[in-house]
Amino acid sequence: MPVRRAVLRAVSTYARSGCGSCSGREEMMPERKDGSRPARRIEGLDGLRALAVVAVVLFHLRSQSLPGGFVGVDVFFVLSGFLITTLLLREVRTNGHLDLPAFWLRRARRLLPAILLVLLVTVPAAWLVGGDLLVHVRRQVLGALTFSNNWLEISAGSSYFAQTSPELFVNFWSLAVEEQFYLVWPVAFAVLLALVTRARYRIGLILVVAGASALLMGVLVTPGQDATRAYYGTDSHLFGLMIGVALALFWAAPRGRMLQDRRWASWRTPVVAAGLAGLLALMLLLGESEVVTFRGGLLAAGLLTAVLIAALLAGPSLARTILTWSTLEWIGERSYGIYLWHWPIILVVDAALPATVPDSGLDWFGRALAVLLTLAISAASYRWVELPVRRLGFRQAVAEFIADLRRSWPTAPATKVAAASGVLLLSACSVAVVGAPDKSAVQRQVEANEHIVAESSDHVTATPTPTRLPDTTTASGPTTPSETPSAAKEPAQTKKPTKPDHGPFEMPTGEDITAFGDSLIVTSATGLADRFPGIMMDAKSNRRWSDGIAAVHRRLAEGTVRRAVVIDFGTNGGIPHWQTVRDALDALGPDRMIVLVNLYGVSDWIPDANQALARIAGDYPNVTVADWHSTISAHPDMLQADGVHPNIPGANLYADMVKSAFRRLAEQSTD
Repeated sequence: MPVRRAVLRAVSTYARSGCGSCSGREEMMPERKDGSRPARRIEGLDGLRALAVVAVVLFHLRSQSLPGGFVGVDVFFVLSGFLITTLLLREVRTNGHLDLPAFWLRRARRLLPAILLVLLVTVPAAWLVGGDLLVHVRRQVLGALTFSNNWLEISAGSSYFAQTSPELFVNFWSLAVEEQFYLVWPVAFAVLLALVTRARYRIGLILVVAGASALLMGVLVTPGQDATRAYYGTDSHLFGLMIGVALALFWAAPRGRMLQDRRWASWRTPVVAAGLAGLLALMLLLGESEVVTFRGGLLAAGLLTAVLIAALLAGPSLARTILTWSTLEWIGERSYGIYLWHWPIILVVDAALPATVPDSGLDWFGRALAVLLTLAISAASYRWVELPVRRLGFRQAVAEFIADLRRSWPTAPATKVAAASGVLLLSACSVAVVGAPDKSAVQRQVEANEHIVAESSDHVTATPTPTRLPDTTTASGPTTPSETPSAAKEPAQTKKPTKPDHGPFEMPTGEDITAFGDSLIVTSATGLADRFPGIMMDAKSNRRWSDGIAAVHRRLAEGTVRRAVVIDFGTNGGIPHWQTVRDALDALGPDRMIVLVNLYGVSDWIPDANQALARIAGDYPNVTVADWHSTISAHPDMLQADGVHPNIPGANLYADMVKSAFRRLAEQSTD
């Protein structure tokens, strides 16, 4: 049977079973020829969009305030799956078939104007402020224009969760997932209607796909490792879209009428309230470094969003009235533009302002300025670019724009002004993209310092295990808990710190020190080599604690770990398991001087991590914490453009801090 005939038959079944009565249910109806929407819409969905985009913006502005704000993206996914499928169902019921070219043209009118404008404006702006904002921008622009941003970033080994070298269009990954869905789903939808005749089986099949996608995300995530592949992948992040599809199919099926049953009416407000409370709880409790986020957390967000949409579909309620508040609707209508603009604007504003520390007055001023610019530019884009193209099409919208110019400035050559402006923006964007650097300042400094690190490890001979003369006071060793704490909390120990069971430590020289670390050690190599001639450094960029402790054990097996040790891991990935820190300290033993360097950055887990490191160090008399967070907070001008790694003066500051920590440890051992 031809696919079209099968689709018609399937659609007629929907109509006979009652879908024909749902003409006012869908928010996203097929657009009229002039691009406008029918008057009737599902009230409350714009409010839900507003809450989602506000969550994402808050997360990007200050992740500590809303650690799981990225859940807002999954709210968008469910909304998109539901609305696009509802649109397709309406089209085949009304027209008897799917006009795929027309559908894709409508999507292009909806998506491309804002994308192109963001690229044309923010790339030159990033070029003007300088810094590292244009690193890898050629790949990012290509991904934005070909709807493949997520896969290009995965193939390049980029990290969404690393706090170093933020990319200008990192937020375009989710747009790529949706665009790929828009390209593939209409075809798959037609096949589904043709081959699967019963609504319950269609819904069941879609839910199986959603479950498989969520399962794949959980499988791809490895504790302690970067989760970008699982998070960015269309295959592993498809479940939100599929949940929305399943809801749309259920809403169109005869059973969907149960949502408008009077017995359900009294539950609408409590269900919406519970759904919103659940989403807020996820946004507050989930974190980008928590495994549970990817093993059920994002799936739960998708299911809660579906429940919210279902409650809004059911009819009027107090919660729906709140979600139709005019401010929320205004933000929701412009949420697409706000999402596209906010991240590049945040980065450009941050780069344009003088260096500062997180949560300073200047930092808050920058955040407020970024929000105001985002709202203003998004509103202008929506009014003068997005709506005209959506309503009139690309050519007619340009013609209308030129006509408006002529009416506003009758004596000005409107066509020439418009053409010149477009050429200027395109030229500036092209020059910036072509001349964009392939490496950030941090990458260049890392590469320049790698030979220092490598040379420090050459000709290292086995070192005898340090032993100390016993003191007159005896004490038990540090306690080691049996549990494995999460990255968020590290419980206090039951025993108080004890005095060392050896004689006093001597201040080490470079020949006495082994430094284990990640890119912080590498970028500080010049300072360490200068302050500690002969120091041995075992450091690599992006090294996480799981890899770091392996390096410690390897060096211990070789007998090349010296009597004084510096440990600095977790710049990107944090500390997934606190027991890993204790394992490293236990392996190094009580007779070595150990300096733990704490963390600096804007990630939400850093305050808890630093507090826990201090508690752990307190349980080991031979361990102290070098407070990099406080040290560099007083000198933000000594950081690279990424706001995390030290520049050359910062490398010297880092080494001086380590030296002070060793001196403090030596002095404490004589007390």
